[in-house]
Amino acid sequence: MSAQDLNEDTLAKGTCEYITVYIDDQLFGLPVLSVQDVFMPQSITHVPLANADIAGVLNLRGRIVTAINMRRRLGLPELGDEHKAMAVGIEYNGEFYGLIIDSVGDVLGLDDKTLEAIPSNLDPRWAAVADGVHRMDGHLMVILNIERALALGPTGSSSVAA
Repeated sequence: MSAQDLNEDTLAKGTCEYITVYIDDQLFGLPVLSVQDVFMPQSITHVPLANADIAGVLNLRGRIVTAINMRRRLGLPELGDEHKAMAVGIEYNGEFYGLIIDSVGDVLGLDDKTLEAIPSNLDPRWAAVADGVHRMDGHLMVILNIERALALGPTGSSSVAA
């Protein structure tokens, strides 16, 4: 069975696959189809006058990628220098981005029927970038909306004009 057959079979059953990532001990799910790469950012070049949440740019297999520090973007405290950050590479509107996150977990296939609306008591930082949530064994997995995550300013406020 080919990977395409498997994907078509999975989609036909009403499931979606997510790459799980952690930001500040919060579990997030990114749709597998939106993720191009998972990597450890090496040499990030600072961009003068860029927003504080833009870590810089990096070269990923010959592509220039804007590296976004998701902790800064969401107004969270920085981790120490000893922490090895991870990044997920995504393409959005023809541009490449590396979302710098704390760590990467597993790939999960979850039933679309278990996706719930954003709870009213969800931390506003998570709600600002969420498409919904999945309840999983005592914790909540927030489904990351890439468009909203990229539209946020450095403190979690929208940088898109209303």
